Amino acid sequence: MAARPGPGWMKRPLGQHFLFDPNILGRIIDSSGITPEDTVVEIGPGLGTLTRFLSERAGRVIAIEIDRRLIERLRENLAARENVEIITADALSFPYETIEGTFRVVANIPYNITTPLIFRLLQYREKIPSMTLLLQKEVARRIVASAGTREYGALSISVQLYTEPALKFTVSRKAFSPPPEVDSALVHFRVHPAPVFEVKDEALLMKLVKTAFSGRRKMIANSLRAFEGIREALTESGIDPTLRPENLSVADYVRLANALSTVKKQGRP
Repeated sequence: MAARPGPGWMKRPLGQHFLFDPNILGRIIDSSGITPEDTVVEIGPGLGTLTRFLSERAGRVIAIEIDRRLIERLRENLAARENVEIITADALSFPYETIEGTFRVVANIPYNITTPLIFRLLQYREKIPSMTLLLQKEVARRIVASAGTREYGALSISVQLYTEPALKFTVSRKAFSPPPEVDSALVHFRVHPAPVFEVKDEALLMKLVKTAFSGRRKMIANSLRAFEGIREALTESGIDPTLRPENLSVADYVRLANALSTVKKQGRP
């Protein structure tokens, strides 16, 4: 196993926290469900500890690392792994369409790029059957949250529209080097190539959701009053206008957006 980094590695601008516990790494691999038939993309491999575990289970591993200071150590640590390809690139702009066929994503994601990276990957959802990501625990709980809970919000709906996320287990901050300020959680996403529900206008749906939760303490009719025809759409979708935004499920928001889209097309007030 790769040696732990010395004190000089504590000063990193890219938000990485290395995980070395073999038991936790093994649980991550088991939760991912990868097989020798799979190509796996790992983002932020660091020193390659998780990468080694992945290479023992997957047919091919593509490790994308942006920090050039880590690349030499990474190549040394993985020199004997013939099924591992190391790419120096920014995961937020990497052209995932250049990867042949489908691939699964397994990664310990740097906290500072979590949300934009998830949505970047979901742009390629037709190529990604699943993602298994170690995230900040607070973000993980928001992603898997159900309607009516405190954590439920725009992030929950935006992710659950395209995936079925499941929180597998939590990881103490003490398991990392250097330790972050918060604990982590592993989330496995079953990714769907199309929205889980039939959506007439995805852009309208996302605008509706973001606007609703910008006034989450208001009644839904008031938080969405800027949308022309919203009261008629609420009536047609069977949604109580006095409910608060967190009380509506993903299906409710889709139904409401579809109804509003119809009202707008028909030019009704």
